[in-house]
Amino acid sequence: MLCSGTGCQASRSISFRDALQKEMERQGLLEEIKIIETGCNGFCAVGPVMLVQPEGIFYQKLTPEVVPHLVEEHFLKGRPVKKLLYVEPASKVTIPKMNQIPFFANQMFWVMRNKGVIDPEVIDEYIARDGYFGAAKALRDMTPEQIVEEVKISGLRGRGGAGFPTGLKWEFARKSAGDVKYVLCNADEGDPGAFMDRSVLESDPHSVLEGMIIAARAIDARQGYIYARTEYPLAVKRLGIAIRQAREYGLLGKNILGTGFDFDVDIYQGAGAFVCGEETALMRSIEGKRGMPRPRPPFPALKGLWEKPTILNNVETLANVSQIMLKGGRWYASVGTEGSKGTKVFALSGDVSNIGLVEIPMGTPLRKLIFDIGGGVPGKKKFKAVQLGGPSGGCVPEQHLDIPVDYEAIAKVGAIMGSGGAIVMDEDTCMVDMARFFMDFVQDESCGKCTPCREGTRRLLQILEKICEGRGEPADLETLEDLSAIIKEASLCGLGQTGPNPVLSTLRYFRDEYEAHIYAKRCPAKRCVALLKFEVDPEICTKCGLCSRACPVEAIAWKKKEVARIDREKCIKCMTCFEKCKFGAIF
Repeated sequence: MLCSGTGCQASRSISFRDALQKEMERQGLLEEIKIIETGCNGFCAVGPVMLVQPEGIFYQKLTPEVVPHLVEEHFLKGRPVKKLLYVEPASKVTIPKMNQIPFFANQMFWVMRNKGVIDPEVIDEYIARDGYFGAAKALRDMTPEQIVEEVKISGLRGRGGAGFPTGLKWEFARKSAGDVKYVLCNADEGDPGAFMDRSVLESDPHSVLEGMIIAARAIDARQGYIYARTEYPLAVKRLGIAIRQAREYGLLGKNILGTGFDFDVDIYQGAGAFVCGEETALMRSIEGKRGMPRPRPPFPALKGLWEKPTILNNVETLANVSQIMLKGGRWYASVGTEGSKGTKVFALSGDVSNIGLVEIPMGTPLRKLIFDIGGGVPGKKKFKAVQLGGPSGGCVPEQHLDIPVDYEAIAKVGAIMGSGGAIVMDEDTCMVDMARFFMDFVQDESCGKCTPCREGTRRLLQILEKICEGRGEPADLETLEDLSAIIKEASLCGLGQTGPNPVLSTLRYFRDEYEAHIYAKRCPAKRCVALLKFEVDPEICTKCGLCSRACPVEAIAWKKKEVARIDREKCIKCMTCFEKCKFGAIF
């Protein structure tokens, strides 16, 4: 089982596949050994990866060069190749089997139940793992009211960010009058560091189609659209294949499974506007208009796409639905907290050892996500914060790492669940600069329709840039807080309403860093170039010369057993010396 998701393809999995195929053919092994390309396996940090069944041996960081030795040892002599196996960073123990690796062992796979174990381009493999059985049950044995009730019992909430109860949304649309209704799938994740939906679509596209069929039956819709990002070519390709296969099998189109129910799905590719993740902007985009939100009410369940009753759920939400139909709402509700049921998928990235896709039960402490599954912060550096919810979310510092993954609990500490992005930051991260980065993104992605978001986020960005450049004033702190409150209250859609969250959360937990920038004209994390002197502290310098050897313009003078000196006239402030100095001697 060879991972061929976008992450592994980026690290040359296709070259490895071709080399493996050629070597297997040369050795005459292709009749007894099958090479299956899967979607994203989840463990992006060690890709390309391969799982050998039935032994469950997990190989990582594969290259074309290792193929002859791998085939000779494992497939001809039956001996796993130790140097290609996973080594646990903390204990240095080699772990041969995937289900024993902490990254996988500490997860619960519901949404990602098929990741890495089926060929996403073969519908039979999905059906063999109970695929479309939930849809068959919903269409043949349940009324629309019963479908909605089962989803309500499950406690499933929208995984796109707001966490609105899915069953309640479906009930509103079911009760809305109208001969024409629509089911939409939001596959337009745009948060920096987020790749949950992309990976699900690449590894298990039929799970999303099945969820849409069930949703359509629940509200009596005949047409569905998947709004996918153009930047997701592999996901779009596999979705297209899945739709064609489902039509051929009579699972989409006219008279599905002989029940008399008609429903079909088309793909609409968005141009990459972040604001089109907002439901009304997404619908306007499908209608061929500029993606801009409209005031609500009326809500889409009453007047949505082309003014018809519409439900919109994101990829992860829909991927849960078939299992709820098949196993029951109470089964789903047995996992999680009182207000947040089931599992949640996170895209774990940033300053963490194990970057990848993680699925954990609701209620799991953030500490377990980052340290037990993520492997903690590499390089013996200290954890500083984790940004949850992308640019619309907030940072959670170490003192709150024991809070559970729960919509309400995360909101209490100033962040949001969002779609599931989790960006870990270590001690070298400047939180003022991090707020500036996210505000730059929000300001750039604002559609400009409402003044609070269009002008307010621009002003927030200007103030943060001023502080990072050493021109900050004490009054700026109060202005940031007041302006953020106005933007949150007066903006038209969720982009503006949550946009100031990174500013407010960093002010809440890292106000001392803002004050250091403003009063002392100093960046504690040594990241804001305008506040650095580019001098060497002789008391800290170990006279190793690493900074001098790394300087691209020879601006650092150094002799053996002497303290380095930086010629500031030659220095181009590229920060290379800061990165190379392991002792923090440059300031």
